[in-house]
Amino acid sequence: MTQHITLTDQTADGTKKPDAAVVRDALGVGVAVGLSGFAFGVTSAGSGLGLLQTCTLSLLVFTGASQFALVGALAAGGNPFTAAAGAFFLGVRNAFYGLRLSQLLALPRAVRPLAAQWVIDETTAVTLAQPTRRAARIGFTVTGLSLYALWNLTTLLGALGAEAIGDTRAWGLDAAGPAVFLALLAPMLKTATERAVAALAVLLGLGLLPVLPAGVPVLVAALAAPLALVAESRRGGRAGGDAPDGPPGPDGRRAPQDMGGTSRTEEGR
Repeated sequence: MTQHITLTDQTADGTKKPDAAVVRDALGVGVAVGLSGFAFGVTSAGSGLGLLQTCTLSLLVFTGASQFALVGALAAGGNPFTAAAGAFFLGVRNAFYGLRLSQLLALPRAVRPLAAQWVIDETTAVTLAQPTRRAARIGFTVTGLSLYALWNLTTLLGALGAEAIGDTRAWGLDAAGPAVFLALLAPMLKTATERAVAALAVLLGLGLLPVLPAGVPVLVAALAAPLALVAESRRGGRAGGDAPDGPPGPDGRRAPQDMGGTSRTEEGR
């Protein structure tokens, strides 16, 4: 029988995480990541987008990886539709975050459309780290509010200061977005399958970069996930089929049999 685990207003041992500690942790994430909006503003302006276009992206899209992917593809001369498609597929992950967070936060229906705008990597990480529903709601709200406000403010400052800075590539600010994204992604790669997917995606993206139009390699790199899952399922199927069942034993159960036809119970006698 399956068990459904939900957050309550206190942990299993009856303790509660202080609200101040949740706010401190959430602000730390919001401020640290929000400052990278300056790099996006500079990069976006350097790719040819205007001030209004740059600020609108941060206000409405508000998912750093997708924004950097879009302006990066445009800066490389990619087709706008291809660039938008790559950004879209990167942002799809937020929809899966929302499915999980909707259960944990249990927000009123009236505020869910507004909260959906803040469903990103950082708010999800902070929310899932909390032991209680109250702490999860505080963490989500503080992270989302601080990050949204600071990201949009620094985007504006970056776009305004792009002309004063000059060539963004000379300062290396065009690499700030991907660097932040990798720093957030790396701790999540805990299993061998997840690391294999990441490595294969990197190989596909970098290998196809010289031969495909800008924006297309990131779409092809998405194939790493199904390819790795298919390989894992086949490997699991072979492992499960290597030891067919032998004849039933005294207790009525069949002992696993090796490739030579001798049951393991007979070998141990």
